[in-house]
Amino acid sequence: MMREFKQLHQQKTPLLLANVWDATSAKCAEAAGYQAIGTSSAALAAVLGYEDGEHIPFEELLFVVKRIAASSSLPLSVDIESGFSAEPRIIANHIQQLAELGVVGVNIEDSQVQDTRTLRNKDEFATLLQSVRAELAGREVPMFINVRCDTFLLGVDNAVDEALSRASSYQAASADGLFFPCISCEQDIARVVGATSLPINVMAVPSLPDIQILTQLGVKRISTGNFAQIAMNEQLSTKLSQIKAQGSCSILFE
Repeated sequence: MMREFKQLHQQKTPLLLANVWDATSAKCAEAAGYQAIGTSSAALAAVLGYEDGEHIPFEELLFVVKRIAASSSLPLSVDIESGFSAEPRIIANHIQQLAELGVVGVNIEDSQVQDTRTLRNKDEFATLLQSVRAELAGREVPMFINVRCDTFLLGVDNAVDEALSRASSYQAASADGLFFPCISCEQDIARVVGATSLPINVMAVPSLPDIQILTQLGVKRISTGNFAQIAMNEQLSTKLSQIKAQGSCSILFE
């Protein structure tokens, strides 16, 4: 399954990956014809009442992932944020636990949340990534590691140049793919795609070009992020308010 998932990143058109947060959303994605699904850390945490940024205990994440994996036959990637540890061995333990549930890919990010979210040192993160990969290889655990680079998400100075530098380091450290959330300028996307042979992943934002343009730019994966879950919550809030204001539940059946 991991090889199939990896091959999905080499199609002529980008892999449109539905980000899910529970069994129901996973089933919806499969019924809609998506080729693969991935958890959204923000959406999954929100459903369980946590803030994003590794506030959810890893054991609870595992439970939700287990239910998602049991509810869909699609290849599943899991957002493990910063790995839920600073130790390569423990991060590898987490990834191995996910693999045992049938997970074929993970996202791991080069930023960390303490009081605020900040970028990690590029070289230290690359060393960490290489160590995690070595741990997994020693255990014969196959896993597609998609590295999330947060230069655009955090709006750092010279975000493109910093992204290019990090892309080179992470490719050398055995990443399988690179994810740049909040990149949307066509020129920036083209530069990032042209700087590496790894498949580039972008995320839905209001200013993101359409799929046809992203295909022309060479993007290989598009993630929907946590925006579907936000939209659903907004619809629920609206309906609940209408029921209360109208004194009737009829809005549920329109």
